[in-house]
Amino acid sequence: MTGFVITGAMRPEYGEILTPEALAFVAELVERFEPRRQELLKRRQQRWDELKAGRLPDFDPATAHIRAGDWQVAPAPADFRNRRTEITGPVDRKMVINALNSGAQVFMADFEDANAPLWDNVVQGQVNLRDAIRRTIELVTDGKEYRLNEKTAVLAVRARGWHLDEKHVTYNGKPISGGMFDFGLYFFHNAKELLARGSGPYFYLPKLQHHLEARLWNDIFVYAQDRLGVPQGSIRATVLIEHILAAFEMDEILYELRTHSSGLNHGRWDYIYSFIKAFNHRNDFVLPDRAQVTMGVHFLRSAAELVAATCHKRGAHAMGGMSAIIPRRDDVAANERALVNVRADKEREANQGFDGAWVAHPGLVPAVQEVFNAAFSGDNQISRVPQVSIAAADLLMIPTGEITEAGLRNNISVALQYIEAWFGGRGAVAINYLMEDVATAEISRSQIWQWLHHGAVLNDGRPVDAALYRQIRDEEVAALQSRLAGPRLDQAVALLDQLVLTPEFVEFLTVPGYQQMA
Repeated sequence: MTGFVITGAMRPEYGEILTPEALAFVAELVERFEPRRQELLKRRQQRWDELKAGRLPDFDPATAHIRAGDWQVAPAPADFRNRRTEITGPVDRKMVINALNSGAQVFMADFEDANAPLWDNVVQGQVNLRDAIRRTIELVTDGKEYRLNEKTAVLAVRARGWHLDEKHVTYNGKPISGGMFDFGLYFFHNAKELLARGSGPYFYLPKLQHHLEARLWNDIFVYAQDRLGVPQGSIRATVLIEHILAAFEMDEILYELRTHSSGLNHGRWDYIYSFIKAFNHRNDFVLPDRAQVTMGVHFLRSAAELVAATCHKRGAHAMGGMSAIIPRRDDVAANERALVNVRADKEREANQGFDGAWVAHPGLVPAVQEVFNAAFSGDNQISRVPQVSIAAADLLMIPTGEITEAGLRNNISVALQYIEAWFGGRGAVAINYLMEDVATAEISRSQIWQWLHHGAVLNDGRPVDAALYRQIRDEEVAALQSRLAGPRLDQAVALLDQLVLTPEFVEFLTVPGYQQMA
């Protein structure tokens, strides 16, 4: 195909996904929409420059008519009305089967933060989802057989964000958008099959910062449906509010996608990271230990309340955050303490008006289901519109707290463990009985950078400087070497050093990391 070059390995089954017809469809998306993606990425940089110049975000007067308008998104499809529990995870074959069998209402199959973007992970993920939709997926490994139950979760897919490329596929000599690649292949092969089976092509859209970025997705949806003869409005997309700038544009984002919208999700971990990222230049926006930045702090609670109120005003689902606990079989008491915290977190969200929330492990599905079943009857509580008054100052209030050696040490250890696993092809990683993805490493390394570059002081009086970082890093590397020794750990150390010691904040660790990935 003219202009298209694939440098990734072509295994036999990949030819069933990377067909000439499917690639031609992806090429059309790139040809028509890549210039706009590049313009929007430049706009992000301009907005970042404005933040550095001292301009704080606020609700845009130019779009006040949208916020004040009387409009709603399209009603949810029948199989997407009850979303009490959504399980998330990467697109490897075992995960796809187990998640669809988990008892959750929805499985969000992730090509982004929970999926390390090795070429085989990306393309095999498309094979796995195609087979799952047609119910032919199975796996026999380690003496165990995995097949789909009769009743399974509804499938939704998270494509990669606008900032991520697919380096193994170039068009006219340039890497193409990872998101267009993920969306294009999945939609081309599965949209009509999903509709024939009584479902539809449902998506999650990550990392949006501006409503024009949502408009781009909407225009892609319109084009794709027309191009393949799929009825308009078949696509439904849930947008993750995981950037502080997007928090000021919730109405506008829903409005841009209103024919294709299925609501918003409060992506709490990325949201915390975005807060550090957006204000990395300011010493008055330094956050305390991650463990102290809970959903009870004012700026996070305010964002969550605004998500629920905005969504329900517009007739859309409001989806709550992630419960990342991994149930423990070795310590029943510790497991119950963790479940108490999970239930309390979900009760708070249900009371705020959320219609459901995420889990990372099938073992959490019953507990979260129980909370939302007790909170409301019927499929959802969209008809309940919370009355809140959230100002810009509420979304920007800095929480108080301490910076501790334990917090710094945990950030270094978790970042190293996650990055090492990510280089090895695992995007969802169990660390300290939590299922972690890229957002965890982003918070960890961004906090280290922030503390280093703004002269933070530990609660014991020691300054957080490069010497202290290197000392603790070396101690944590020594502790990890018994099980992680090898070139990937060295690679993780080098990338973490690059990210936290550089004078200029690096926006996404996955961008330089991807270039170093095989």
